[in-house]
Amino acid sequence: MFPMVTGFMNYGQQTIRAARYIGQSFIITLSHTNRLPVTIQYPYEKSITSERFRGRIHFEFDKCIACEVCVRVCPIDLPVVDWRLERDMKKKQLLNYSIDFGVCIFCGNCVEYCPTNCLSMTEEYELSTYDRHELNYNQIALSRLPMSVIEDYTIQTVMNSTQIKIDKDKPFDSRTITDY
Repeated sequence: MFPMVTGFMNYGQQTIRAARYIGQSFIITLSHTNRLPVTIQYPYEKSITSERFRGRIHFEFDKCIACEVCVRVCPIDLPVVDWRLERDMKKKQLLNYSIDFGVCIFCGNCVEYCPTNCLSMTEEYELSTYDRHELNYNQIALSRLPMSVIEDYTIQTVMNSTQIKIDKDKPFDSRTITDY
């Protein structure tokens, strides 16, 4: 008779332990319901990029002296610089400058080492196309300044989790994150 009683006791202990585990997992599930949403509705909401974000490269044709430092520091020798030597001025004249963003790894070396600061990184990250040859930007396409996400009135901007300052007195709701 004792083995039967110990069997019932073990069964009761296992049932209580299982109920405790179910209760703990239910509490964890309920604690996740108060969290803010992680995903954003991309075409209509866009993240504000950080200050040091490395997006599409902006090129200023007038500042470039065709020194080709950007080509030498690029790990994949990506920028294509065409120039000719003006013999009367003994100076290089830039003819064409292009970067293929389908191959670019956005390391930022060209921007960092440019002696005349004619290259800069923008916050533009939407470079998707249906044809990879459209990602080859010449000096005209590179000189186009992108529209800022903050200035675009058709898009709702969303802060990153590092940019959100948590206010203890203010309860969380959907308007805490998005700028209306």
